[in-house]
Amino acid sequence: MSREDFITKEYSKKIEKGEVAWESPSNIALVKYWGKRANQIPANPSVSFTLKNCKTTTKMEFQRKTVKSETFDFKLFFEGKWNPEFEPKIQQFFERIETYCPFLKDYNFKIFTENSFPHSSGIASSASGMSALALCVMSLEKELGAIHTSSEISFYKKASFLARLGSGSACRSLEGELIEWGAHQNIPGSSDLFGIKYPFEIDEVFKTFQDTILLVDKGQKQVSSSGGHNLMQGHPFAENRFTQAHLNLDKLKEVFASGDLENFIAIIESEALTLHAMMMSSKPYFILMKPNTLQIINKILEFRKTTRTPVCFTLDAGANLHVLYPEAHKTKVLEFIKNELVVYCEKGQYICDQVGKGAEKL
Repeated sequence: MSREDFITKEYSKKIEKGEVAWESPSNIALVKYWGKRANQIPANPSVSFTLKNCKTTTKMEFQRKTVKSETFDFKLFFEGKWNPEFEPKIQQFFERIETYCPFLKDYNFKIFTENSFPHSSGIASSASGMSALALCVMSLEKELGAIHTSSEISFYKKASFLARLGSGSACRSLEGELIEWGAHQNIPGSSDLFGIKYPFEIDEVFKTFQDTILLVDKGQKQVSSSGGHNLMQGHPFAENRFTQAHLNLDKLKEVFASGDLENFIAIIESEALTLHAMMMSSKPYFILMKPNTLQIINKILEFRKTTRTPVCFTLDAGANLHVLYPEAHKTKVLEFIKNELVVYCEKGQYICDQVGKGAEKL
């Protein structure tokens, strides 16, 4: 399937005005996407848990212009207030998707968005935010009676394709529980252009997995996601890293099917540390973990060893940790977090989440 398949060749209806709203969750990558090519194409495939509680709610009001213009006309309201600071990212998104959604310049838009989690908390708000907006755009396109160049294009497939052009990881936030993104020779239907529901057997233990997010550092990131991805270009270990991601996805097929928590933990923690190792060995290099990040990691390793509780950690490109564990161990792990780990969090803050089913139309 090519990009051209996502182009809408005609619309069968005219809509003067209306509104649409979606809520879409964030996600946490298990096999990490790190490094990208032009047009938001990943350098390696990834797989993620879709979250349930950390989500963005977006409402898009639209009204057809009386006079067609050659500009995108919109206003972005964040948590009820006009926020021009966020508008350049929406402008860039519309520019990237116009080829596939040519109606965008026909309308004036008001976009209202808010998160269920604190801003700058280390949760991937770009994933939840851009996926929610992509779904709103797709809902309008559906109302317009879009007819695509390919009969294979479904609502969610194109929404994921569009979301990717706003933020790469956003293409993994539309559905659940496990979403794979990136072409992989052993995963049928996988594509660099959109995320897919993980196509193989998934043991029940992973469908209710818990994710407690420890907010170690809520400050501004040292390097943007785009900047971090770009550091993989010419990185001396990049090709080995991309190969490792493919191999880990192969290993996870049996892990997900069998519920093998021991090997799940080994792969997921290795992936997290590899991501940070790539950042520490890039030019320029970045040390994104904080002293309290390392304190928590050591506490988790010690707790797991002494209690034999199947709990592990993963990290994105920052200092905050996601503590992952089966629902059956929720009471014990939360007690451990409150007693041993909260002291290392900024202002004692943490967020309780779990694997979810994906986005919902409101």
